Amino acid sequence: MKKILQKIADWEQWNFYVIYTPLVFVWLYYFIRTGKFWYFSNVNPSLQFSGLEGETKKEMFEQLPLHTFPTTIYIKPACNFMEVVQQVNKAALHYPVAVKPDIGTKGLCFRKIENEEQLKQYHATVPFEYLVQSFIEYPLELSVFYIRYPNSTKGKITGLIAKEYLQVKGNGKQTLLELIQQHPKAKFRLNELTVKHAEHLQDIIENNEPYFLSITGNHNRGATFVNLYQEIDQQLTNVFDEISNYTKHFYYGRFDIKTTNLKDLKAGKNISILEFNGTGAEPNHIYDCNMSYFKALKTIAAHWADMYNIGRINYHKGIPYISFKQGRKFLADAFTAYAVLEEYEKIC
Repeated sequence: MKKILQKIADWEQWNFYVIYTPLVFVWLYYFIRTGKFWYFSNVNPSLQFSGLEGETKKEMFEQLPLHTFPTTIYIKPACNFMEVVQQVNKAALHYPVAVKPDIGTKGLCFRKIENEEQLKQYHATVPFEYLVQSFIEYPLELSVFYIRYPNSTKGKITGLIAKEYLQVKGNGKQTLLELIQQHPKAKFRLNELTVKHAEHLQDIIENNEPYFLSITGNHNRGATFVNLYQEIDQQLTNVFDEISNYTKHFYYGRFDIKTTNLKDLKAGKNISILEFNGTGAEPNHIYDCNMSYFKALKTIAAHWADMYNIGRINYHKGIPYISFKQGRKFLADAFTAYAVLEEYEKIC
């Protein structure tokens, strides 16, 4: 009972749809003002559905400066594995590499691949197109929420957070299972984690030794976020102004990046963009910063207001909203793809 009450009190652990239910009225308000259900669908015109759901990573990476993201190749599931090896060698990729679905969500089916045999097994298992990328070893993973209006070359950063992967720390006495059961976040993911780490559940973890339960920096994968809002300044904003203006059409969304440190990031060096999430991106700086639920709703609503304003500007520039039918199909296709990922997350 105590565990249930704790989960109810901690709004960050609520189901996504429960958290967002009050915001239905905000959506309705902008729907009435525009007459369009998908009032944000033209906000990032170079991304399918403005990056709400179902956009490919390929279309995103192709719009970024080459030096800002990892070396990347795209593999179709029907490709002969020897051709995969040839592509890896041609791109001068070296193990370990990262693999992830081209259409993905929540870090599903993301894996760190240590050698050719593991890549062969992944390729033989998954039925979807995927990316093979350089595995970026930079120590700091960050999310930067960036917004720029189409009539300006200057934007704003509304959120900056550092990510700490879900992990437990050993004490030389307890098993991995016991450590998971006592962890404030991991204990809520017991079923998932006991399957994923089944071979090591009875291992005694050495004193002060970290054991990573996930290497995905997503809130829904148990990552902890550290709010770095005080580090947002004009120097940092200039870096993302330059990236946003490279394609001219990245107006709204969240950059997930790795870098060496904040000083280098602000100098625009040693940056590797792992993903850009468009209108479907959460302002994830609402999490892990002792923000009240009502303030979190207010923060999300403020971001939606920016989406509305950008959409109206683009509309008057001749960039149309998509129809309700088109948007519904985009979502249906995306959720079908995600269902496949959920299934293969257990086995790949």
